[in-house]
Amino acid sequence: MSAWDMLGQVLPVYLLLAAGALCRRLGLTKRESDDGILHMVLHVMYPCFILDKILGSEGVDDFGKVAWGFGTGFLLTACGFGLAWLLAGLLGYQKGNGKRTFAVVSGVQNFGYTAIPVVQQLFGGALAMMFVHNLGVEMAIWSVGVMLISGERRIQWRRLLNGPAVSVVLGLALVLSGLDRHFTGPARQAMGWLGVGTFPLAIFVTGAVMMDLIGREKPTLRASVGGTVVRLGLLPVVMLVAAKFLPMPLLLKQVVVVQAAMPAAMTPILLAKLYGGRPAVAVEIVVATTVASLVTLPVVLAFGRWWVGV
Repeated sequence: MSAWDMLGQVLPVYLLLAAGALCRRLGLTKRESDDGILHMVLHVMYPCFILDKILGSEGVDDFGKVAWGFGTGFLLTACGFGLAWLLAGLLGYQKGNGKRTFAVVSGVQNFGYTAIPVVQQLFGGALAMMFVHNLGVEMAIWSVGVMLISGERRIQWRRLLNGPAVSVVLGLALVLSGLDRHFTGPARQAMGWLGVGTFPLAIFVTGAVMMDLIGREKPTLRASVGGTVVRLGLLPVVMLVAAKFLPMPLLLKQVVVVQAAMPAAMTPILLAKLYGGRPAVAVEIVVATTVASLVTLPVVLAFGRWWVGV
C-alpha cells in the first residue's frame, strides 16, 4: 500500500478529530459534558471493547506472546523517555523550564484512542496483542514517566487500577485458562455493541478538547518543531528498527509499526498538571504532532509495513 492508500485508511480518525473540534468551536458541544462522556468511555465502553476482542483471540493464547507484548510496550516507552530527555538538553531545555515535560510528552505516542482504530483498519487480528502492549505502555507511563516528570522516586501503582487495565488482565486470564470459550450468547453480543462506539465517541471528544487547548499559550519553535522531530522523526526509527530485528511475534510487529507513526499522547498533559510539570509545553507538543502526523503518519505506515515486512 502506498502512502496515499494509507492516508485513505487513517483519514477517518482525523475527520472525527476535526468534527469534534468544529462542534466545540460552534458551541454544539459543551465542556461540562466532557468528563462524563470520557468516564463512560474509559470505565464502561473501552473495557467492553477490550474483552470482546481478547476473548477467543489466538494472538495472546500463550504466555510467551503475552510477555513479548507487555515487555515491548514497557521497554520501548522507557527508551523513548530516555532518548527524548537527552534531546531536550540539546534543544536548550533545563530542569525547571520544561525539560522533564518535554521528555515525557515526546517520549510516548498516542497508544490508545487514535492508534487502536488504525490497527483495527490495517491489522484487525492484532488488536488483542495491542491491548497487551498498551498495558506495558501504561506501566511505563505511571512508573518511569511519573518519576521523570515529578523528580520523585515513588511509583503511583494505583493509577494502573483502571477499567482498561483490569479488562486486559481479566481477558488474558480467561484466554490462557481456556475459559473464554464459555463467554458467548446475548451477554457477549451486548458487550460487543457497547464496545463498538468507543472510538468514534472518544476521538470526537478528543478533538473538542484539543480545540480548547489551542491558543492558550503562545507557541514556540523549540517545543513545536523539536517535539515533532523527536516524536515523529527520531523515535519512529528506533521503534521500526526494533520491529525489524527483534524476534517478536508477527502481530506485535504490526502493532509496533502503527505505534511508530502515532503523534504524542495526551496523558502527559495530565501528568504535567498533577506533578508540577509545564502543561503549556505538553499541550503545544500534542497539538503540533497531531497536526503534523496527518502528513507523516501515512508515510511512516507505508514505509514501516514495507521495511518490517508486515
